[in-house]
Amino acid sequence: MRLGAGTFAAFCVAIEVLGVALFLRGFFPAPVRSSSETEHPAEPPAPEPAAGANSNWTKLPPPLFSKVVIMLIDALRDDFVFGSKGVKFMPYTTYLVEKGASHSFVAEAKPPTVTMPRIKALMTGGLPGFVDVIRNLNSPAVREDNVLRRAKAAGKRIIFYGDDTWVKLFPKHFVEYDGTTSFFVSDYTEVDDNVTRHLDTVLQREDWDVLILHYLGLDHIGHISGPSSPLIGHKLSEMDGVLMKTHAALLAQEKKTRLPTLLVLCGDHGMSETGGHGASSPEEVNTPLLLISSAFERKPGDVRRPARVQQTDLAPTLAIGLGLPIPKHSVGCLLFPVVQGTALREQLRFLHLNAVQLSKLLRENVPSYEKEPGFEQFRMSERLHGNWIRLYLEENNSEVLFNLGSKVRRQYLDALRTLSLSLSRQVTQYDIYSMVVGTVVVLEVLALLLLSIPQALGSKAELDVPLWSPVSSLLFYLLLLVLLAVHVTVCTSAESSCYFCSLPWLAAGGVMMLVSALLCAVLSALAKASVGVQHLRENPGHSNSRWSDVELLIFVGTVGHAVSLGASSFVEEEHQTWYFLVNTLCLALCYEAYRTCFLGADGEPPCCRHTEGGCDSTAPVGDGKASCDVLELSQAHRSPASLDGPQGRDRWLVLASPWLTLTCCRLLRALNTTGVQGAHRPGLGHWLASADHRAALSVLAALSLLVVFALVQSRCSRASKVAMALGLLGVYCYRAAIGSVLFPWQQENKDISKGIVEARFVYVFVLGILFTGTKDLLKSQVTAAASRVRAGGLWEIHSGLVLLAALLSRPHNLPVLVSSLAVQAVMAKFIWKPLRHEATDVTVMHYWFGQAFFYFQGNSNNMATVDISAGFVGLGTYVAFPAALLTLFATYMGPVLWASHLLNFLSSEAGSRSALSRACFCYALVCSLPACAYIILVTSLRYHLFIWSVFSPKLLYEGTHLLVTAAVCVLFTAMDQTHRKP
Repeated sequence: MRLGAGTFAAFCVAIEVLGVALFLRGFFPAPVRSSSETEHPAEPPAPEPAAGANSNWTKLPPPLFSKVVIMLIDALRDDFVFGSKGVKFMPYTTYLVEKGASHSFVAEAKPPTVTMPRIKALMTGGLPGFVDVIRNLNSPAVREDNVLRRAKAAGKRIIFYGDDTWVKLFPKHFVEYDGTTSFFVSDYTEVDDNVTRHLDTVLQREDWDVLILHYLGLDHIGHISGPSSPLIGHKLSEMDGVLMKTHAALLAQEKKTRLPTLLVLCGDHGMSETGGHGASSPEEVNTPLLLISSAFERKPGDVRRPARVQQTDLAPTLAIGLGLPIPKHSVGCLLFPVVQGTALREQLRFLHLNAVQLSKLLRENVPSYEKEPGFEQFRMSERLHGNWIRLYLEENNSEVLFNLGSKVRRQYLDALRTLSLSLSRQVTQYDIYSMVVGTVVVLEVLALLLLSIPQALGSKAELDVPLWSPVSSLLFYLLLLVLLAVHVTVCTSAESSCYFCSLPWLAAGGVMMLVSALLCAVLSALAKASVGVQHLRENPGHSNSRWSDVELLIFVGTVGHAVSLGASSFVEEEHQTWYFLVNTLCLALCYEAYRTCFLGADGEPPCCRHTEGGCDSTAPVGDGKASCDVLELSQAHRSPASLDGPQGRDRWLVLASPWLTLTCCRLLRALNTTGVQGAHRPGLGHWLASADHRAALSVLAALSLLVVFALVQSRCSRASKVAMALGLLGVYCYRAAIGSVLFPWQQENKDISKGIVEARFVYVFVLGILFTGTKDLLKSQVTAAASRVRAGGLWEIHSGLVLLAALLSRPHNLPVLVSSLAVQAVMAKFIWKPLRHEATDVTVMHYWFGQAFFYFQGNSNNMATVDISAGFVGLGTYVAFPAALLTLFATYMGPVLWASHLLNFLSSEAGSRSALSRACFCYALVCSLPACAYIILVTSLRYHLFIWSVFSPKLLYEGTHLLVTAAVCVLFTAMDQTHRKP
């Protein structure tokens, strides 16, 4: 069966997405535990060790606190409390840290630093997997053992107010709750008022034991305007007032109880310099942890500096403080200052319970646990503890007893730290079988794409795809039987859970059939390629096909980028790779333009160098015999002057265009700082986004919107021009409504709103322009002037996407959008058309520029730079699908707009009907190559030190980018089919 190269590429990318999804499911295995594992065991707590005597302490110690209040402030960085901002905006909290009855810590949160996995870490004491960054959008109920489950089983009454993620994670644990959606980041006022409005009532009541308050406003302000926003100070002052009110109420209640109360102030994660979170920068992982209680008496002059601990240490501390068993999956260590004021025997009892729990967890997860240094330290500590108990029961007040007890305490603390570190290293358990199957599918697709290059990029851009021969061959059935046998063997002998083995047999068999069919197709293509090579050796003939300098650069750059992803530094600073490639491409194009316009090539007229292989650039386009893959003007636009290349002033414009592009790209690098090495350096965007320079930002935004209209409107219909003008005006009004820019008559920012009406006003025009473009595309199927109507419809759709991009872009990023449109116009008019580059070259150049503009926006390979606030532009409440779709478009705005321009350029300027098909195939190939290479590299580097902080976020980006590529290929294929129709 013959298929177009575009259709074939679209099918290949769809299969590749399936393989990547299976690989990601194996690389990021979701922990699945049976319900029996999470039930509270009936086994009694570990008794106190004794040597030569029987201990009389075999039960859990009594609770240390009568009530516990956990005040969690989302995105609270450590310097917001312990730094200058804390001194200025949180005076009461600063007093408690420096002079009050409290213990302060800097708690380190492990990546991914997003809310859901961090809540799980705080309550379970475990380390959630990196895949929880995705599951954060739809949090499932926690099945692991946790403090809240233990507290409920012990009869504790728990009340919660705040982020509804808690309600999803712990659905049946609260006797009273009021949840607020955490994803509507445009709201930073009501989301906290909804929590505080309950305080006056609940703090006067006595019918609760644990109160949890989760405030979201600070995190939302960070997403909207960053940590330097003046709103941060107001929000910190508000939180300081809430803390003071809560602390005063707890002190009043202590007069009615025999035990003190505990107030915990903490953050789930920090906030990067751009306002996001999710990665592993110090600003994102360092959070404050403040424990406040009258039990922590401080003597005059006692200076307590914040110690560094792990965020998982809070779970065992809360369990001990409430008199509960420690969650059995916890890897945290008891925060010893909390129990330091108790008797020595109680201190050792608490440390022993924590050490027993960690040693059991180590025994279950590490086969050679007896050789672990932490286990040896624990056994030694337990023996010394038994000796101390014997002395304690015999003689209570000797100096020997005190010294031995201090030694046992130090030994326990060392053992706890070592055990916790050993367990933290063992949390990575990969589903190797699922990873292997996914990798095989991806490699087979890549091999099929590479072997299909000669046919796909040929003149007809069609392939002979043997759909039935592989299925009907004996090799296919033999491979299928072998793979099914391997599947049965692996699934019956696997000691750990495997996702691919858990699939229904019909689904698993379908994947095995796909793998077998792909392998047969690869072998068939390989046989054909070897026959072709042998034929060329026997009949050498003359071949005038040679690569130009630009084509050689494109090949080396694409392959070199894929190889560079194996180094963590190149992944962190990938933007530098794309900046270098784009700059080098501009220089190569400048040299090519100079040689073509002024020197010619081998004595031929300029711009006719591609005719040397027997292709006549003056041949009619539709004669059906074209064998040259060049982009030419349509037959109606050809003239003798155009065939002789640029003349007069046009030659200088052609020569200047690469330099203009190079200058534009260099200026954009100063707008946003990205990567890891330079992320802390303030860029021009930080300067523009500050409140002091709002007037300058307003002028820049207005000028940018005017230039956008000038660049887009020329090919739009009259109705779309009006819609575009009104839509861009609405974009400015939206930004003014939310306080980002100023109206000329608005000097003070008093009337700030959410901008919902203004944003929806813009959405109406976006949908109207997209509808007009779609209507023209459908009309082109039945009208005589199909080519002109089709080109107009495609440009309408492109302009609609540009308007949507203008709405979702931050104001300081509007120059990036303007530069993208300007470079597209300059390159199309003065480089690709006059120099008549091949469709494949133009496709790769669009891909390169799309990647470069992805980083010009300020994006990077960590999750903190994802602007989730773009997903809520114009939304009054959280709606999952549009929010995810808008966030995806805002993140991949650069690649999508460049792919849209590529479709427009090829549809309007291609002299060959097969140009779109070849472009689709080439686009799929250049996107698949780095994705496949990265999967192989990540598999080999899965035990690398930076696998979770560097490589894993990039893996998610590659998977998402491949999904976007699949959508682009489908659109290219659909347009190619309309082109092929008469």
